[in-house]
Amino acid sequence: MRDRADTYQAYFERRWRHLRRARVRALAWLLDAPDLLDIHDPHWEGRIATLGPVTPETERWLAGLDADPAPLDAALGAKMHTRLGLYAEKLMAFYFAHQGRLVAHGVQVRASRNDTIGEFDFLLDAGEGGVEHIEFATKFYLLRGDSAAGFDTFVGPNLADSLGRKMRKVFDRQLALGGHPAAQEVLPRPVVAARALVKGWLFYPRGTYQAMQGITAGHCRGFWCALDELEALPGDRFLILPRLQWLPPFRAQSATWMLDKAQLGAELDDHFLASDAPVLVALVREEPDGIVEFERGFIVPNDWRERAT
Repeated sequence: MRDRADTYQAYFERRWRHLRRARVRALAWLLDAPDLLDIHDPHWEGRIATLGPVTPETERWLAGLDADPAPLDAALGAKMHTRLGLYAEKLMAFYFAHQGRLVAHGVQVRASRNDTIGEFDFLLDAGEGGVEHIEFATKFYLLRGDSAAGFDTFVGPNLADSLGRKMRKVFDRQLALGGHPAAQEVLPRPVVAARALVKGWLFYPRGTYQAMQGITAGHCRGFWCALDELEALPGDRFLILPRLQWLPPFRAQSATWMLDKAQLGAELDDHFLASDAPVLVALVREEPDGIVEFERGFIVPNDWRERAT
């Protein structure tokens, strides 16, 4: 049980510190992290899915994968993943297949050869001759203003998306895919339910937090701050997280790419000369058995606030 005073990193470290392999830790996070959206809030009209608590059997299964990751490695394949969403989908497909619930994954619906209508992320066995359509997303959004303005005030780091826009697309288009005439040609059984499973992290201006109806109270969260606010960050050890390491809190036996604050500032200066993309940074501490994340946040260019309004 997670203490309300916990950071998510502290909880995850207690619960899963025995897992050492990055892929297994990522899978554990997907299964155990709080849902980003409150499944009980009437705003979502009962269309948000949840995995429920991790069972002792699943915990033992994860520990077994950490000891022998061959089945997971085979499922993910030898090709290096570059897209975080696809990586997370493959991890979830592996879990659903292990459960014996996976009917199909990544089923495209086309009106014609060159006209794709959409794609079913997961079709799961729903019994009685039907399938459940699960639309799956792992999202990272930054609060750019007052949360009272609604879900569109949570925006993607590159300002190309918002939580409100994403969920409108999911509800209006993606969850309706099972009713499209073209879908009937590829569906193995009728869709009897369609829901969205959403995991992720939300990031708030450093030192602030705004609870919001529709968002799970215990969701994974971090901070964001501008480059010129870097000196105010606590700690003296930092890691710039590659995109495929954005899911669970970071842990490793060692990290040769660990930076002090001056080095981090220099790296970010160079980065923002070439790109205006925010950078996800883990604040870490050194322990006898490894490097452990205790907080995380996006560092944004100094003009990001103006561009985000």
